[in-house]
Amino acid sequence: MSLPLIEVRGAGKKFCRSLKRSLWYGLRDLGAQLLGRSADRSRLRRDEFWAVRDTSFDLNQGETLGLIGPNGAGKTTLLRILHGLITPDEGYVTVRGSMQALIALGAGFSPVLTGRENIYVNASILGIPRKEVNRRFEQIVNFSGIPEFIDSPVQSYSSGMTVRLGFAVAAHLEPDILLVDEVLAVGDEGFQIKCLNKIGELKAAGTAIVLVSHNMHTISTYCDRVLVQSAKGHELFEDVAAGVRAYKGLVHSSIDGHIEKHCSAAPGIEFFKADIPCTELGLGGDFHLGLHYRAATACDDIEIDVGLRVAGEAGWHYQATNRTFGQRVDLRAGESRLDIIVHDLRVVHADGQFAIAIWRREREELLFWWRIPVRFTSTLRCSGTSLYRTSFQAGDGVGGSGP
Repeated sequence: MSLPLIEVRGAGKKFCRSLKRSLWYGLRDLGAQLLGRSADRSRLRRDEFWAVRDTSFDLNQGETLGLIGPNGAGKTTLLRILHGLITPDEGYVTVRGSMQALIALGAGFSPVLTGRENIYVNASILGIPRKEVNRRFEQIVNFSGIPEFIDSPVQSYSSGMTVRLGFAVAAHLEPDILLVDEVLAVGDEGFQIKCLNKIGELKAAGTAIVLVSHNMHTISTYCDRVLVQSAKGHELFEDVAAGVRAYKGLVHSSIDGHIEKHCSAAPGIEFFKADIPCTELGLGGDFHLGLHYRAATACDDIEIDVGLRVAGEAGWHYQATNRTFGQRVDLRAGESRLDIIVHDLRVVHADGQFAIAIWRREREELLFWWRIPVRFTSTLRCSGTSLYRTSFQAGDGVGGSGP
């Protein structure tokens, strides 16, 4: 049996939330490296966090691995590690064969070069002779659908044109490994279908593919296995259907009167219980949330953001904008309850999430972040603004309300 084209063992990558500290840590690590000292990369320093941790898998010729998970779970970070753009702080990654990647718009393209010139530059990086590129050039241009712009600088392209050319180059240079992030969602529906058909052809020809998508139909159709990533870690599923169910369980999980914390509590403040009367909401209804908290001292520097997302075929997107962004609320000392009411929702039939973020010190410190799954049951069409209004009440004092 041939060796895997991609071999990942215990890979981990950490980042720092503070830019200043990140630069300082980088200088310290560089100095230690120049002095021949080995740094303890497994230890988290202040403001550091693991974006990817202890990830292991193999990918063989002709296999497609679906990489799925909520936003911020580390999917793109893992792709960048596979592509060699960043190095892991733990573990190792072995890649055998040529690789092409669509990780970000314009990745691998020089904006000042024309589309034609970028095709030849990308091919030369992969070691493909110019004679071979000449043979494939017409296929690449025809697939991209932008022949009239092929001699224009890439910096003049729209996002859709950039994706078209990027995928055409990546697919027709016939790499051994293809990494595809959610950038295909930028293209129109017809081009997406053409790209997915091409992915099927590459897969049949033996190309190993890592596919990141929030479209579970695409994952179920093209993937042999799925790697589900979340803030709690990752899990590799040989059964694609089981992996998709696990992913949907992450984004539609039941909270049973409690909310999931994504940030640690700050000293002196603890939110320990949530009262949610109803998560089945109709057109024009209100969403109520009561957060029980304990505060060692009164707090007058609290800001609360409430965001609403709904699920579509292409994944999660924001349906509305909160007009009370950054609303200031006073929290009194002791044990009390913070009531949050989102008024007059204008959302049609859909799955949704309310994201609640609580900040401190002029938004310098994020205390808590929760996602609360809800279901909008109305099937009526509605007109008018999609903006909604949120009001807050903490203890005996009213913190304010939106316009």
